[in-house]
Formats: sequence, C-alpha cells, structure tokens
Amino acid sequence: MNLSNLKPAGGSVSNSGKRVGRGQGSGKGGTATRGHKGAKSRSGYSKKIGFEGGQMPLQRRVPKFGFTNINRVAYKGVNLDKLQELVDNKIVTDTVTVETLVENGLAKRKDLVKILGGGELKASLKVSVHKFTASAKAAIEAAGGEAINL
Repeated sequence: MNLSNLKPAGGSVSNSGKRVGRGQGSGKGGTATRGHKGAKSRSGYSKKIGFEGGQMPLQRRVPKFGFTNINRVAYKGVNLDKLQELVDNKIVTDTVTVETLVENGLAKRKDLVKILGGGELKASLKVSVHKFTASAKAAIEAAGGEAINL
C-alpha cells in the first residue's frame, strides 16, 4: 500500500460528466440541459407531494367523511375458546396473563387485552388481563376460575 495505488471506495465517487450552466464554450451552456421554459427549468423548482400538474389532486378529489376519536382506547379481543385451546394444547394449566397471550401470538406486547365471551371455557383458570366482558367474566367464574383486572 502506497500513495500511488490509493483510490476511493467503489461507488463513492461518480463522474457526472460535463459541468452544466458554465457558458457556451462548455457545450452545456444556454439552457443547462433543462430545456426551454416551464416550471422545471426555473431555479428553486420543487414539486409539491401529490401535485398533478394543476389537475385537482387525488387527495382533494376523494370525499372525506367520518370522525376519528384521538382518545379512543383500543383493546385486543381474545375469545374464551382461544383460552380453552391453550388448555387443550397443554400450553396453559392454571393461570393466563398478558405475557402468556403475547408468547402464544394472541396479542402484542403493547396491546391492552380484553377477554370476550365467544366460545366455551371448561377449564378452571385464573385470568389476569386489562378487561373482561360481563359474559366472559361470568363464564370464567362459572368454570371455577378467577377474573382479575390489571
């Protein structure tokens, strides 16, 4: 390795060819490869996102309706039959927590979990999650389990 064989890393230097806009003698003078007239030939040109050449842009053509509540609290619903499935597959024996549901792909780590009353629960489980529907709570307690709100 010496000064005579040093060269830049591959792809780090690109030869863009002739310098544009440096007078007629350069071969790229006059319009400096921008063509004649129009917004794209001007200095400082930048197209707005969604600009369609003056035509009414899609985001303004499409009708908008409804309301999105920014304070909405969304819960990930898990039915009782999914809990029974965990028991049948011998994944769970006595307690079900949010961590258990996350490990088995029924919820994500940051989800708020709500147990729903769909399906049938035969096993006696101690379930501790964020919320329960009335029917789910009744079914868990009827099976001899316990429903604990976090």
